Amino acid sequence: MKKIVVLSGAGISAESGISTFRDAGGLWDKYPVQQVASIDGYNKNPALVIDFYNQRRKELFHVTPNAAHQIVHELEEKYEVTVVTQNIDNLHERAGSSKIIHLHGELTKICSSKSPYNPRFIKQLTPNSPELKVGDLAPDGSQYRPFIVWFGEAVPQMDRAIEETKEAAIFIIIGTSLNVYPAASLLHYIPQTASVYLIDPKEVNMPSDRTIQFIQKSATEGMKALKKILL
Repeated sequence: MKKIVVLSGAGISAESGISTFRDAGGLWDKYPVQQVASIDGYNKNPALVIDFYNQRRKELFHVTPNAAHQIVHELEEKYEVTVVTQNIDNLHERAGSSKIIHLHGELTKICSSKSPYNPRFIKQLTPNSPELKVGDLAPDGSQYRPFIVWFGEAVPQMDRAIEETKEAAIFIIIGTSLNVYPAASLLHYIPQTASVYLIDPKEVNMPSDRTIQFIQKSATEGMKALKKILL
């Protein structure tokens, strides 16, 4: 069974109604990056950061996966599929994808401020209990914080993503500008023998040393077109 690795970004979830960060009118226009998406910002004002992600979480619980998420799942009918996502939402999971690597963390989870990646101190939030509050403590006594990889922090799942990418026979890029590192560096680990598809309605700068099959469509329309090729 051939292996597909999917690298997804904000563009795939935007069509479900998730607010993007980088586009014009996106969240970065309303909230300075260093305030709500850096470890320094959290240390300076944890209440602001906790509230920011509470709002994002409530938004997430009111949207559903779209056709692009669902087609990524359908590829498992014929291929071994690993999704490497820059997104912190759980729409790939809810669409049914079985193997997902979250490079930047997961919005529906909270963790210890002292030991963010200790699995014993990671807790799942639900639509019935979506809010984290200042004063909610992890078992190690530290404040619970959003389970997000912020600027200024290491990306613990990167090595795993690299190993998956090295094994790809097909690599699909959906809805990412490839401006965020280290995620964008995965392109350097795609085997030269792999077929690479890039789905985005906008032009994306790609390395010129390999053949890229560019599908200039939205995530949903692009995945519908790619489904005809792959399935």
